Amino acid sequence: MFLKYLSALLLPGLLVVLFTRVAYNRVIGLVLTVALIAASVYKGYTDSIWLIVVDAFSLTAGFWYANRMKENIHKRS
Repeated sequence: MFLKYLSALLLPGLLVVLFTRVAYNRVIGLVLTVALIAASVYKGYTDSIWLIVVDAFSLTAGFWYANRMKENIHKRS
């Protein structure tokens, strides 16, 4: 159970950043990650509301970091 919450805290944020770097668009990165989380909820891997809350927090943190990363790149250019 601890491993589920730890991965829910880390993986969605990292996926948002990864997809943002690949797609060069932070909204596309967020949408792809939300689609993956929705698929895992549909398949039954997410079994509590608290796990969804932790996923949402991680998505928010990843989106914030991707936005910050994009601003830093534009400042350097």
